[in-house]
Amino acid sequence: MLTLSLIGIGCGDPEQLTRAAITAINAADLVLIPRKGSAKSDLADLRRTICTDVLANKATSIAEFDVPVRDAGEADYRKGVDDWHDAVAAAWSRTIASHLGGEGKVALLIWGDPSLYDSSLRIARRLNPLPMIEVVPGITSIQALCAAHALPLNDIGEPFLVTTGRRLREGGWPQGVDTVVVMLDGGTAFQSLDPEGLHIWWGAYLGMPDQITMSGALTEVGPRIVALRQEARERHGWIMDSYILKRRP
Repeated sequence: MLTLSLIGIGCGDPEQLTRAAITAINAADLVLIPRKGSAKSDLADLRRTICTDVLANKATSIAEFDVPVRDAGEADYRKGVDDWHDAVAAAWSRTIASHLGGEGKVALLIWGDPSLYDSSLRIARRLNPLPMIEVVPGITSIQALCAAHALPLNDIGEPFLVTTGRRLREGGWPQGVDTVVVMLDGGTAFQSLDPEGLHIWWGAYLGMPDQITMSGALTEVGPRIVALRQEARERHGWIMDSYILKRRP
């Protein structure tokens, strides 16, 4: 039997690891570390640091693999993502087969939590052979962002919506909510909105030593976030950020 543990490791701070995550890492025969190119080498470095810090089982092997790049030029967005998931699943399968064969316990350290805007569960179900899948939850970027700003996410008795930058840019402000959480924004989709009456809480590299945050009325801090985000992206070669927008009466 092949078992795959998808272990949420939080957003960058190794102290965000739960005891369950540490136990699952040490129970693995093989820990997979994805490499996403030199521009995102920090992400692989963090996973290596976590393994060095918490891995007490000397019998556990570590294997690194290169993550295929998604074709951003594919006109059909869903087909492009679907093809990319197939390619990533094939890379996982090859790496596992070359180190374990068809049985054993494999651990994959997942940024944030596997349940929220993460592809690992969908990819895992495409593996050949299909493993038994276990999930160890982790702290999400939404939790880390709220903590960084000491912000309660929902207003009393009110809903909120979690969406992507692409959906916000294409569809505008969602109906029926006054609080929107935006993730996976490759740019600054909030610029497509009328900023009047909106407040933003923004954060990048959450949980990491280079964490930066900013908040305020969107009319005032929006342009500053755009400039700071561009500067940070040029300095690091990559950026992972998210933000919360609230509509005020």
